[in-house]
Amino acid sequence: QRLLAHGWPPQLGGAAAALVFAVAYGLCTVAFVPRPLLNLAAGALFGSQLGLGAAVGGTVLGAGLAFGLGRVLGQDALRPLLRGRVLTAVDGQLSRHGFRSMLAVRLFPGVPFSAANYCAAVSRMGWLPFLLATALGSVPNTAAYVVAGARASAPTSPAFLIAMACIAVPALAGAVVAWRKRHHLRGR
Repeated sequence: QRLLAHGWPPQLGGAAAALVFAVAYGLCTVAFVPRPLLNLAAGALFGSQLGLGAAVGGTVLGAGLAFGLGRVLGQDALRPLLRGRVLTAVDGQLSRHGFRSMLAVRLFPGVPFSAANYCAAVSRMGWLPFLLATALGSVPNTAAYVVAGARASAPTSPAFLIAMACIAVPALAGAVVAWRKRHHLRGR
């Protein structure tokens, strides 16, 4: 809160501050701090461009840390979490089609970031496809939140309104798809 109100200390500015923020962001995501809050803060602190770089960098770092943690804990420790048919299917999909599946997971709103990281960790997905898909797939949603954070002081500005639409429309579409899928599965 103090950073948002007063900014960074004068001796730490620009790219150095964004790098420190990205590292803190990555660690916070491993600790289950919600990414939308971090993305809004990145925009508020650094503006749209530098904030997006810091937020995407932090996203990839946090995902990589969680993926590595999942690998270190081992599949035996995490597999009990994959009991259901859906999670087993996700595991199989990530093992066979890692990059495109993770890209879709990152693009689809509502899929918990940490859950996707740990599911990927217990699959046979490689590091490089995981990190690349995370970086590419996280950009649209992250950009919308960062721009909203950067423009929050002018909530009637076109940039803020467009950013909010880019957050709300995919979230609504994701909710409709999930509701329809659940309704369809209940009908069986």
